[in-house]
Amino acid sequence: MKIEVKKGLTKLAAVFGAAALGLSIAACGSTNTADSGDSSKNSSTPTVSFMLDWTPNTNHIGLYVAQKLGYYKDAGVNVKILPTAQAGAETSVENGVANVGFTTLSNVAAFNSQGADLKFVFDLTQKPVARWCALASRTDIKTPKDLSGKTFVSFGSAEQTAVVQQMIKYAGGTGEIKTATAGTNTFETLTSGKGDFGGFYVTWEGVESELNGPALNCFVASDWGVPGNPDQLGFAVKSSWLKDSKNADALKKFIEATKKGYDYALANPDKAADLLVEQAKEAQLDSKLTRTSMEEITKNGYWTTDDAKSLPGTVNFDDAQPYLDFQYKAGTYKDKDGKDPAEAPQAKELATNDYVA
Repeated sequence: MKIEVKKGLTKLAAVFGAAALGLSIAACGSTNTADSGDSSKNSSTPTVSFMLDWTPNTNHIGLYVAQKLGYYKDAGVNVKILPTAQAGAETSVENGVANVGFTTLSNVAAFNSQGADLKFVFDLTQKPVARWCALASRTDIKTPKDLSGKTFVSFGSAEQTAVVQQMIKYAGGTGEIKTATAGTNTFETLTSGKGDFGGFYVTWEGVESELNGPALNCFVASDWGVPGNPDQLGFAVKSSWLKDSKNADALKKFIEATKKGYDYALANPDKAADLLVEQAKEAQLDSKLTRTSMEEITKNGYWTTDDAKSLPGTVNFDDAQPYLDFQYKAGTYKDKDGKDPAEAPQAKELATNDYVA
């Protein structure tokens, strides 16, 4: 399946779950938990609970690899992988339901603006993975300018809307759009004619598009006037949880072992993909889609910088702050009273690289 690629468009290959686009979907994940070890056998071994943001996919592959290959055991930490809750990973971490959750830096900014106490401690993605796409059959949509007046298939995110409107204005359009609530499948919403374009992840849904259709034309936000990297996906904890030195030490062990799992996946994409399919049986992942997703990730270096076989895991603050500033100016972040915060969220206050070895 060929996806047309135009200036400012990127060939899709795989789009991950909902969190990176700020969609905050509560997925219908499994009710099973995955445990790297029985803490009752050794009470001195700390246990870290991790909540997914969506159903298991290649975004989470490092955890499943680390668990299966014994990296957590070697690091001296037990890990419980929890399915996403209806409340979302961010709220679950804030309320102590999970120690660590998969989210985005921008989501942390949004939650903390309303009084949450989250800290972003690990950044998986080093390059933008979100794509804004219309069906390739829509020949009337050639640049974001052509999205003016069209219907955006949305999950009601102010962050997404700000990105899309900026892209349209940058391309010379009015920025005016209509919205339609996405169903369980954005592809179906578009093909049904209920919407004109929507948000996808190049590392999962993009791959799905290439393998099974429908073909898409997609835009990358950074090509059309959106500053920084909108797609800093990774792990967050509750800041107060880190005040206990035992928790801080357990987090370092967890991140070190998890990073090792991701590095294994980069070096052995097919083996890691098969392992994820086997470990996350409840998700019923398609083996070909999962393998192709990992191929796309490794080929285009979405997780890496200098070394293609090892991800940094660190936040690039130079990419982070311009995007937070942009969203603040767009009025995305609100305090608990629904008002604009006094200043833009500060990436260096929201995130730290201290727990990444």
